[in-house]
Amino acid sequence: MALLEIKNVVKRFGDYTAVNNVSLAVEAGEFFTLLGPSGCGKTTLLRMLAGFEQPDAGQILLDGQDMSHVQPEKRPVHTVFQSYALFPHMTVRDNIAFPLKMANWEKSKIATQVEELLADVRLSQFGDRYPHEMSGGQRQRVAIARALVDRPRLLLLDEPLSALDAKLREEMQLELISLQKEVGITFVYVTHDQGEALALSHRIAVMSNGQVEQMDAPETLYSKPKNRFVADFLGQCNVLEGTITSLNGDSMQINLKGCGEVRCLSVPGAQVGQTGWLALRPEKVRLDKQLQAVAEEAHFRGRVHDCLYLGDVTLYVVEIGEGIFVETMLANSIPGVAKFFDDNDCVEIAWRFDAGSFLTE
Repeated sequence: MALLEIKNVVKRFGDYTAVNNVSLAVEAGEFFTLLGPSGCGKTTLLRMLAGFEQPDAGQILLDGQDMSHVQPEKRPVHTVFQSYALFPHMTVRDNIAFPLKMANWEKSKIATQVEELLADVRLSQFGDRYPHEMSGGQRQRVAIARALVDRPRLLLLDEPLSALDAKLREEMQLELISLQKEVGITFVYVTHDQGEALALSHRIAVMSNGQVEQMDAPETLYSKPKNRFVADFLGQCNVLEGTITSLNGDSMQINLKGCGEVRCLSVPGAQVGQTGWLALRPEKVRLDKQLQAVAEEAHFRGRVHDCLYLGDVTLYVVEIGEGIFVETMLANSIPGVAKFFDDNDCVEIAWRFDAGSFLTE
């Protein structure tokens, strides 16, 4: 049995349905992420797990017990917010100890537990400081330590890193992964940041319009999106319109609009004449002045329409048909060379038949 089970949960605010019949399960010890754009329902779902909102329908089971209408303070669940919510008049040590004092723990046990948590988040030398004397990343670690101090069954994290700068956010991501492994507590994490979700999670539920579009391991979501929304939302992706023209066992031919015939992997239920989109990640596309034609590859000539220097890679936008653009990436592997091609350069691109996924929805 999963640690957390969400069964057919619905939440409405007047005529607006924020969460629409969502069902999912989270295993013990898992780092599980709810990912989606603003307004998709992920934070509302998290608030129902915390007990700050009650579902209009469905069940929220923790260890098999229905928590749907249990008060927040009576749930073995804690939440870490973006704002940290630390007490400014308390030291770091007192902030962390606060939940244990409210639960009437013995002073000696409180002291031991707090020192363990300070060590876990690498803040042992900061116990006597006040929140305003610490950096944003340090305050975030204090908030996490306070949430973990009484070892809840479930830790909820609502966009906890979004207020941090890029470098510090990356450092905190590594710390969160390490901490979650060390304490072994189940994390349910909410974010709109695709890169953050891919880096942190064992599994991700991608949400849109109050529903779960796809739930899978990060590598599966990225390489095999279920529909166009997931392909578009999760990282950079070429989405090329096409029609199935023939089926050949585990592969099929599609006619890409404005480009011509290409081969790709077949999909369940595929039918000749069916329209859809070929989802193709830029890093799967080869690019050069000239490319040798290979039987297993689609091959096109085009012109560089634009490029975007990203440091470790450069993203090139190649026009292969009138108004048809394909993005591709090249690693900046030669010292001092920022890009290999300029706008309007004639180039060739190619990709393997199994590099993309054909989407019918």
